[in-house]
Amino acid sequence: MARLMSATLAILLLFSFRPTNAYDYKDALQKSLLFFEAQRSGKLPCDQRVTWRGDSGLSDGFQQGVDLVGGYYDSGDHVKFGFPMAFSVTMLSWAVIEFEKEFIAVDELKHALDAIRWGTDYFIKAHKEPNALWVQVGDGDSDHLCWERAEDMTTPRLAFKITTINRGSEVAGETAAAFAAASLAFRHYDSFYADVLLLHAKQLFTFADSFRGKYDDSVQCVKKFYPSSSGYNDELLWAAAWLYQATNDQYYLNYAAQNAAGLGGIGWAVTEFSWDNKYAGVQVLLSKTLLHNNGGGYEDTLKQYQAKGEFFLCAALQKNSGHDAKMTPGGLMYIDDWNNMQYVSSATFLMIVYSDYLASTNNVLNCPDGQVQPADILQFAQSQVDYILGKNPKGLSYLVGYGSNYPRHTHHRGASIPSISVLNTTVGCTEGFDKYYDSKDPDPNVIYGALVGGPDSNDAFTDERSNYQQTEPTLVGSAPLVGIFARLTSCPSSTPSQSYSTPADNKPDGAPLTFVHTVTDSWTANGEQFYRHSVTGTNACGKTITYLKLKFDGLTGPLYGLNPTDDKTMFEFPAWITALAPNSQFSFVYIQGGEAAQITVEKYTAN
Repeated sequence: MARLMSATLAILLLFSFRPTNAYDYKDALQKSLLFFEAQRSGKLPCDQRVTWRGDSGLSDGFQQGVDLVGGYYDSGDHVKFGFPMAFSVTMLSWAVIEFEKEFIAVDELKHALDAIRWGTDYFIKAHKEPNALWVQVGDGDSDHLCWERAEDMTTPRLAFKITTINRGSEVAGETAAAFAAASLAFRHYDSFYADVLLLHAKQLFTFADSFRGKYDDSVQCVKKFYPSSSGYNDELLWAAAWLYQATNDQYYLNYAAQNAAGLGGIGWAVTEFSWDNKYAGVQVLLSKTLLHNNGGGYEDTLKQYQAKGEFFLCAALQKNSGHDAKMTPGGLMYIDDWNNMQYVSSATFLMIVYSDYLASTNNVLNCPDGQVQPADILQFAQSQVDYILGKNPKGLSYLVGYGSNYPRHTHHRGASIPSISVLNTTVGCTEGFDKYYDSKDPDPNVIYGALVGGPDSNDAFTDERSNYQQTEPTLVGSAPLVGIFARLTSCPSSTPSQSYSTPADNKPDGAPLTFVHTVTDSWTANGEQFYRHSVTGTNACGKTITYLKLKFDGLTGPLYGLNPTDDKTMFEFPAWITALAPNSQFSFVYIQGGEAAQITVEKYTAN
């Protein structure tokens, strides 16, 4: 029976040091978001932080009567490939959906949403009618003949479109997924924009499903760069799964369940999750639906999705009885010789979200080689991240700009040529090859947060601009990292911090929650000392809490991660927390000078 109770929680001031980790995930997160600013095409905003970039591609689409200004350049070149761009936006949105409170805690939510919106604003321009979508600007062959800055582009900017005749279900389905996921990311911050995104998602899903066909048959020039090897069935399921998450409309769950076998969702057991092959992502996302008891009568089918998803995870974790993913001697997953890091980042993202799904529902991963606890999945995922950041045989960070030892000769036109603000003369198409492509000098512009292709199967890496398999960064490699780093910021950091806590054995009798209150940062402004306070609350009442109101005495600064009420001293659960199970946790952050605020549980409901 529901009970309404109130209790006062005293915060005991206990000083302690948390376990340390050698890597600063917050710094890595901040840098990974900067990479997306470096890849922007179009008219740059006034708050652009990557200042060596300038406006570019300002007439994209004009020769064909459409405004396609904006979006992202794909990698080290200047083609705007819609298929991998859409996957990147989907992954950025998934990160915000799962790790919203972590982004808030480190003040990076705005930058993450900006990165998503830069993509979705472009997709809105590209989708002007229900059954057509502009899917590419520029041609890879002609683009690759030049080594020039985006601001100096002289290559053709021809745009390519899919229609009911020239079909492209993969890219239409992926863009529908991106719109649907982004609508969830924006739902609490810009509901009108979220509604617009959802409308586009629904239209594109219908288009992709009703007019099925491979996009690289319609856009022949993409075959050399982003061919569709897995076909479009996985994108149809992927889009349906995301639309179900965004709408809770049974139609989309019906679609995913009734087409599970026909579209390969429960037939494919894969060892790759990428811009091309979405099956593992579909399987993990629908497993979330199952674990959260939202199966809508399709539990048996969802269990089959889950089994295939867990095959992928067990293979990555080296627990799949001979069907494991390959590993380098230094401990990195190895999927492909060409830009292997993109597969590492996407697989690691799935491991992290699934570990959280299991932990929040008190489940474990059952692999052929034994049971794996959620914490062990997270630990393995963290080992892949730490390899990226420098814990590898070469002691090299494969995230550009992180630490002091990282690649200095990236296969990236903009990074390798002096900024237009420094060298305000045109660098011609072939002049760039002569002066900069073959130069042994380090990049004049550090492209912070770029994840390069990474080492070979023996952990060897050659830092040369011409070695594009290893030194070229991509959107699809960096996008999953944003969520990974956000999640790991809530793990112990390398900076000792003061903690104030109410341990379970010292909490006041009958108190429903315990709090751990940590000062995670401090700085001085205008002569006053300010502190960032991170608070983690744990449900200690033994029942599920469905409603919570907290009162803050002495709160003088902004608070993030709780919903405000009309009474400025009172805050409630955020929209993403509808129930807090026994022993589960939630977090929030506030900033102020002086002493910590005093927290009182004003009211709660427990069942």
